[in-house]
Amino acid sequence: MRSCEQIIDSIQLGETVQFEKTVTEADVYMFAGITGDFAPVHVNEEYMKRTRFEGRIAHGVLILGLASTASSQFAARANIPGVSAGYDRVRFLGPVRFGDTIRIDYTLRRKDAERARLYCEVKGINQRNESVLSAEHVIKVIPNGNDSRLT
Repeated sequence: MRSCEQIIDSIQLGETVQFEKTVTEADVYMFAGITGDFAPVHVNEEYMKRTRFEGRIAHGVLILGLASTASSQFAARANIPGVSAGYDRVRFLGPVRFGDTIRIDYTLRRKDAERARLYCEVKGINQRNESVLSAEHVIKVIPNGNDSRLT
C-alpha cells in the first residue's frame, strides 16, 4: 500500500478535471425536497419574476455539490484514496437559472504531505462564460483506515 507521501508525490500541481451539467427544474425541486429549503427564490416563479433575477434560481449549495462530483472524478483518475475535509472561501458569484449548463473546473493548487492534504481550486462557470462559483476544496488523503492523520 502506498504511503500518504507517495500518493501526494504522484500527483502534479495543476492537474485538472472538468465536470459539466445542465441544472434542471427537477434538480432544484429534488434538492429542495432533500434539504427542506423551499425558499421562494428557488420555487416561486411569480415572486421571483418581480425581482432583479426575473425568475427562479438554483440553490448555491446544489451548485457547490457539483464540485463533489468533480472531486470524485479527480480522486478516481489520480487513484487518490481520500475524503473531503471541507470547502473554504466558498463564494456564489452569480445566479444559476434553470436550464443553465455549469462547468466545474477542479484544479490541484497545493499539496501538504505532512498533513496529508490536497488543496484544489474550484470554479463554476455557466454557458455564457460567467463565473457562478468559487471555492477551495481540501482532500484528506487516507491510504488506510489506520492512518493517525485522519483527524
